[in-house]
Amino acid sequence: MKSDTFNLTTLARAIETRDAKTLGGLYAEGATVRIIDRDHPPSHPRELAGRPAIAAFYNDVCGRVMIHHMESAVVNASHLAFTQSCAYPAGKRVFCSAMADLEDGKIVRQTIVQAWDV
Repeated sequence: MKSDTFNLTTLARAIETRDAKTLGGLYAEGATVRIIDRDHPPSHPRELAGRPAIAAFYNDVCGRVMIHHMESAVVNASHLAFTQSCAYPAGKRVFCSAMADLEDGKIVRQTIVQAWDV
């Protein structure tokens, strides 16, 4: 589960243990993340620019009481793709699919598509 530049085991462990610090550290300083979900449709996605903004996003997400599970992932020297399922204690579920570009072992661009139970 390790490519020459990116370690999927580290990603999975950080996701599943809600480790915001490690997740933020997987991104390059000038990375960008585009999030498409029910509140941010494709025509107006949420845009995060820079590691501090991305780290703040993960601090919020990882601070919520919920279970995260990385379901599948693939990586090569320049690309990463993974899916993740999440569940809140009351039973509401979230599914996430992510695709990222990698440079020098760090995420530089990522698109996240999320869907929630109604």
